[in-house]
Amino acid sequence: MTLSHAERFARLRLARTDKVGPVTFRQLLERFGSAERALEALPDLIRRGGAHGHAVPPAEQVEREMEAGARLGARLIVLGDADYPDLLAAVDPPPPLLWTLGDAALMTRPCIAVVGARIASAGGQRIARGLSQQLGEAGHVVVSGLARGIDAAAHTGALPTGTVAVLGGGVDDIYPPDNADLYAQIVEQGCVVSESPVGARAQAKDFPRRNRIISGLSRGVIVVEAELRSGSLITARLAGEQGRDVFAVPGSPLDPRSRGPNELLRQGAILCEGLEDVERAFSTLRTLREPGPDNPFDGAPDEIEAALIERVAALLSPTPTPRDELARALGLPIGTVAAALLELNLMGRAELLPGGLAAARSP
Repeated sequence: MTLSHAERFARLRLARTDKVGPVTFRQLLERFGSAERALEALPDLIRRGGAHGHAVPPAEQVEREMEAGARLGARLIVLGDADYPDLLAAVDPPPPLLWTLGDAALMTRPCIAVVGARIASAGGQRIARGLSQQLGEAGHVVVSGLARGIDAAAHTGALPTGTVAVLGGGVDDIYPPDNADLYAQIVEQGCVVSESPVGARAQAKDFPRRNRIISGLSRGVIVVEAELRSGSLITARLAGEQGRDVFAVPGSPLDPRSRGPNELLRQGAILCEGLEDVERAFSTLRTLREPGPDNPFDGAPDEIEAALIERVAALLSPTPTPRDELARALGLPIGTVAAALLELNLMGRAELLPGGLAAARSP
C-alpha cells in the first residue's frame, strides 16, 4: 500500500497530538482505518468523554515541522510507508514515525546493536570498535546511540560498511557536542534516525524511546560495558521483550563496568567474545514476533454507549488486564471492548499497554 501525501501528513499530525502515544496511535488507525478519519473522529470522541488535554496540533504547526525537515535534507518515514523497517514494524507497538538523515535503506538491511558505557575503558572501546568492524564486514549494519564511549567506538568501527545512529533529540541535535565530527561522518556514510521533531533538543524522557528504537531495528543487541543501573541494560531488557537476541561481552569482576554484562550472562544472555558467537546464534532460526493480522476493532459499533463504557471501566485496576479477559468477563465482543477502552484512554481513565493490555490510570 502506498500512502497518499494527505494520509502521511495526517499520521504525522496524529503522532504529534498531545497524549497520543504509540499504542493509542496504532489503535486509532485500527479503529478508523486511517489517520485522516481518526483526526476527524477525535474531537467528537474527546468531547463526548469530557476529556481534556488531547489537543490536535494545527495543520500549520505540522507544516512547519515538515518544512524544517526539508530544509535540513531530512526524510520522513511514517508507519505504513513501504520503506518503514520491517523489524521495527514488528515491535508492539511500533514508533509512528521516523525522521532520517543519510541512507535510510541501511535500516532495512540486517542490523545489530552495539551499546555500552559512556565512560568506557580503553579496552572496552577497542572491543566495540573491532567487533563492529567485523560485524560490518560480515554484512551487518551496526546500530547505536551516538553517546560517548562504547557507542562512539561502535559507530567508528562500522563507518566503512554502514552504521545507524539513533538520537533522543531531533536528527539535527548533535549530542554530545564532542561527537560532532562523528555525526557528520555518519550523515555522509550512514544514517541518523530520530522519532523527535526536527530541532528538538533531547530530554531525559526521550532516551528510553531512543533505546527502544535501537533494539527494535536490530536482530540482536550486544552490551560491551555497562553498570547495573544504565541505559544499556534498559536497551537489553527491551530487546528481550521484543524477542531479539541479547549478547554480553564478559569482563573483570573488579571493574564496575563489567557488572552489567556479567549480570546479563547470569540471566541467560549469549556470551560474546567475537563475531563467531554472533554468527553462531544467528544461524539458529528464531521467529521474531510479527504484527498480528487481526484488527481488534472488527465488529465494533460506530458509537459506544456511556453505560457500556462504565461497565468496562469498573473492571479495570492498576494491574494490567488482557483485553480478551475483559471481553469474556462482560460477555461482549472483543471489538466492542477495544473501542470502549480506546475511549477510556482518551478520557484519561485507562492506560493502553502493549500486548492488548489495559489498566486503570492513576488519578
